[in-house]
Amino acid sequence: MDEEQILIITGPNMAGKSTVLRQAALIVLMAQMGSFVPASKARIGIVDRIFTRIGASDDLYRGHSTFMVEMIETARIVHQSTPKSLLILDEIGRGTSTFDGVSIAWAVIEYLHERRGQGVKTLFATHYHELTTLARLLPRVRNYNIAVKEWQGRVLFLRKMVRGGASHSYGIEVARLAGLPKSIIERGREILEQLEAGGLPELEECSPIRRARKAAHKQVSMEFLEAQPSMLQKRLEEVKPDDLTPMEALRTLYELKRLAEEK
Repeated sequence: MDEEQILIITGPNMAGKSTVLRQAALIVLMAQMGSFVPASKARIGIVDRIFTRIGASDDLYRGHSTFMVEMIETARIVHQSTPKSLLILDEIGRGTSTFDGVSIAWAVIEYLHERRGQGVKTLFATHYHELTTLARLLPRVRNYNIAVKEWQGRVLFLRKMVRGGASHSYGIEVARLAGLPKSIIERGREILEQLEAGGLPELEECSPIRRARKAAHKQVSMEFLEAQPSMLQKRLEEVKPDDLTPMEALRTLYELKRLAEEK
């Protein structure tokens, strides 16, 4: 508790972050009952309550969106929890824009770290990798991730939690496993590379129809060029460098340049 009070858990989709959170809550609950727990050794302190913020659901009857429900539950947790509580938080801030979500999640972690001057025991699963920076800023925050291994272009889930933060969520790989069309997966990887490089894909590139037309037009153009030698190619074949004077060579160079620009 003095060293690892808040664990920020990152890792790919389907790797088991939510499973780890639920497992921890159940083990603590079983220990409080005096039951055996599935561990060779465990040191579990007394907790007064276990708070959870897991899953996504709306409350249309009361006019609450999914994100509003998430914020109401989070508000209750931060107000009612004590330093003896255990908090299980899964994906805080995911129902709004990325910047809003990261900002809310970051502020919640800071608040829980300083709650009543002692902080609250918290397991915080997230895909916001920016939050791993908090382990360097707050003394009782630690990073853990659900380990994976990349092998032959695929992602293998190792089903174990290790120290350190994850750098990728592998969402596109999970989309592939779910059965999305190959064209969507390939285009998603292209866009991801451009976004990670700091750029944005152009509108023309975003349209599969336009890309298909562009590829077809390029293919037709190449076939035409291969079938019909250009004026530039013909002129190059006629040039005999050894027979040219310096002045003729210069004039020929300008002529070839003009033909290249017309092409």
